[in-house]
Amino acid sequence: MSHVRQREKVIFCDFDGTITENDNIIAIIKHFNPHGWEKIANDVIAQRKSIRQGVGELFRLLPASMQKEVVDYAISNVRIRSGFKELLNYCKEQHIPFYVTSGGIDFFVYPVLSAFDIPNDHIYCNGSDFSSEQIEITWPHPCDGHCSNDCGMCKTTIMRRFDPSQFERILIGDSVTDFEGAKLADLVFSRAHLTEKCKELGLPYVPYETFHDVIAHLEQTASLPEERND
Repeated sequence: MSHVRQREKVIFCDFDGTITENDNIIAIIKHFNPHGWEKIANDVIAQRKSIRQGVGELFRLLPASMQKEVVDYAISNVRIRSGFKELLNYCKEQHIPFYVTSGGIDFFVYPVLSAFDIPNDHIYCNGSDFSSEQIEITWPHPCDGHCSNDCGMCKTTIMRRFDPSQFERILIGDSVTDFEGAKLADLVFSRAHLTEKCKELGLPYVPYETFHDVIAHLEQTASLPEERND
């Protein structure tokens, strides 16, 4: 019987509604309450509009002159989910690469994560431009030729850089920006809409409420031989 080399774990973690307890994009838009935002948000959640199109339209409802109010509100509104710092420490101790793959926006993702020891090149998110009349979202990490989902910040493009024969790809998420990535992952830690999608698609998932749940599952399975589907 030939020995199968254990693959290296790598974690891809969502930001809004995952690292944070609340969805910051929706919280910002709901707070400033521009006319017509609810329909756009519902169209994205129901996948009638792509994430890139919907998020772009939502922020275009706000004038760029409100930059300070929008940024200040976004940062002050964030609540970090319990156990996040402990998960980062666990990953460091176990030499598990940890990437933030966020459909969020640079003006709140980077300031919030600056409190934690995460290299900037391990943080992927969308950009912002306040130089026109409306707020424009920019998309530095678009879909590659393998994804036609118009993600905006394409999680599967980043995940595909890690060869599945060498890496056990683990995704932590909660909602529509994680649906495509969940299909590629060996294991999904899920909440909310993502749990429903994993059930619907028959994907392997472990529900979590805090990052302590994630750590507990990773510790529990660390000594088990890896199951391979290929």
